[in-house]
Amino acid sequence: MKNNKIFVACDTNKIAIAKKIIKLTNTKKLKIGYKFGLEFLNSKNGRLFISKIRNKIIFADLKLNDIPNTCASTINAIKDLNINYLTIHISSGIEALRAVKKISGKIKIVGVTTLTSLNNKNLKEIGYKMKLKSLVVHQAKLAKKANLDGLVCGAQEVKKIRKIFKKEIITPGIRLDNKVDDQKRVTRPYDAFENGSDWLVIGRSVTKGNIKKNLEKLIDHLNK
Repeated sequence: MKNNKIFVACDTNKIAIAKKIIKLTNTKKLKIGYKFGLEFLNSKNGRLFISKIRNKIIFADLKLNDIPNTCASTINAIKDLNINYLTIHISSGIEALRAVKKISGKIKIVGVTTLTSLNNKNLKEIGYKMKLKSLVVHQAKLAKKANLDGLVCGAQEVKKIRKIFKKEIITPGIRLDNKVDDQKRVTRPYDAFENGSDWLVIGRSVTKGNIKKNLEKLIDHLNK
């Protein structure tokens, strides 16, 4: 059970809520990290709050997607936060991926494949000709080529990705119930780990409502 690793998504712009989430998800039954996205990092005092966190695994979900110089400069600008993981869209291109990895230091650089809020229909609308699973496999090959430390992909793609990418795989779109919300490709926690994910990103299923009870429900689910 302790090998099950969960990033709890602090999807808020309120420091009081982030503090509450961190306090109420303290457990020895799971390995817990905390994901902070653009909403929190761009909020008033959000960056300062993260800079003061100690003895926690911190995942900065910036999803960088820009020219190589800007992406690399962002890594240098955020190094004072002592974060452990940081995301960049693989669609930024191999040069940006390599530029970020080159100056990342102790920060693990994680490539984002195709968002779990997208499906084949959405990809076609954007202009992609490849089917979703083929695209994710292609993106994984680029991440390997750039020597990234991890990948973000949906649980449905993990088995295929494992054949290509041997480092850490982080899976979002995790639900304990049938609520899809704004996601298209969702999975239950147990199934995601069975497929080969190393970390799961869980937000609303834990942080909405009674956090302690939700966490116990998650632990019970993983013990089945």
